[in-house]
Amino acid sequence: MSRPPLYTRRPFLAGLLRQLPLFAVLVAVGVGLGMIAIEHWRRGLLVVGLALVGAAVLRLVLPVRRVGFLAVRSRPVDVVLMAGTGVAVTVLSVLVPGS
Repeated sequence: MSRPPLYTRRPFLAGLLRQLPLFAVLVAVGVGLGMIAIEHWRRGLLVVGLALVGAAVLRLVLPVRRVGFLAVRSRPVDVVLMAGTGVAVTVLSVLVPGS
């Protein structure tokens, strides 16, 4: 006899598990912002940029039912905007001369 799916047995837990990709991205961005706050702005921006690129990869490879709130628009638009912003922030953090 098969068990019913998780979303019918424990809908709250299933909802939390669906948001794990977003939580991972938010933790990485929070770490980057913390680094910026303690005056390591170049490394902090690099972490934020790489977190955005990681979010784009997660949005690209995960199905819609697993990606949670990372899915805002259509998949191609989400991937292009997140990856473009992440690459731009990463490149700028590397290219801007330090003081």
